[in-house]
Amino acid sequence: MKALRTIYLPVLVAVILLVGGVSAARAESIDPFIGEYHGAAIDYGQDELKARDLDVSIKQNAKGFSIDWSTVIYKDDGREKLAKLSIDFYESDRPGIYGSAMRTGLFGKRVPNDPMQGEPFVWARIVNGTLTVHALYITENGGYEMQVYDRTLDQDGNIDLVFERFRDGEAIRAIKGKLERQ
Repeated sequence: MKALRTIYLPVLVAVILLVGGVSAARAESIDPFIGEYHGAAIDYGQDELKARDLDVSIKQNAKGFSIDWSTVIYKDDGREKLAKLSIDFYESDRPGIYGSAMRTGLFGKRVPNDPMQGEPFVWARIVNGTLTVHALYITENGGYEMQVYDRTLDQDGNIDLVFERFRDGEAIRAIKGKLERQ
């Protein structure tokens, strides 16, 4: 009996650790983020403050989820600039990391952008209640620009937004905002 305990106890401990490790590696769900949001943000870039209106829609689809967002930027001269973007995300082979499909490929399938053509390479992840979207651009001179959108759910189901933009590792813009679930 003692010999059986000596053999089975390490096997039992290994199984418990393996099962615990598998559950810890599972991705967080997109479900809490699904919805329509509206809010405002302040741009802290270039020693000036600029207001922005934001609309975000996060929807589940067959292979993952999509994010549609639009931003109205209010210029100093009273003009407004509208920026819109829609990205489909799909589950990758890596838990918690989602690839993007932003354009239609040669055979009609949605595929990622090509960063060598000046298009952003985009991916998303969900960690600790924050949905983060990364967009990597290769600049004309071979450097890089990284844009990071952190969308964190608060206790009321609204989103705290932090957007940061970096060029060759140097921070060049930061925007913080609050979006309320509609």
